[in-house]
Amino acid sequence: MYRILYVDDEPDLREIALLALSLDAGLEVRTAASGVEAITTVSDWMPDLVLLDVMMPGMDGPATLARLREHPRTAKLPVVFITARAQPGDLETFATLDARGVIAKPFDPMTLAQQVRGLLG
Repeated sequence: MYRILYVDDEPDLREIALLALSLDAGLEVRTAASGVEAITTVSDWMPDLVLLDVMMPGMDGPATLARLREHPRTAKLPVVFITARAQPGDLETFATLDARGVIAKPFDPMTLAQQVRGLLG
């Protein structure tokens, strides 16, 4: 069983991702509505992978990733950005931030679990 944390400030997208990922019986999924909530959730419930929205109010995805990298327990935690900003220049920037990958929004709910499994390594 793999633990997946999906972080997004949009409630509808959190719900869609939760439903899509929950179709895979091998995935245990939780969601968070902000970077701050994600950090709290990670400290209480260590996921195997974090799916992290890039653009969020307050602490955005890159800032959340930087905070995760500061702590030894979460320094190597695999993070995948979820973003509508998936142009080649954006992807190059995300690649420098130590993310495992990028999933473009809007994502296909029918293939999201398969994409996540591919990114788990």
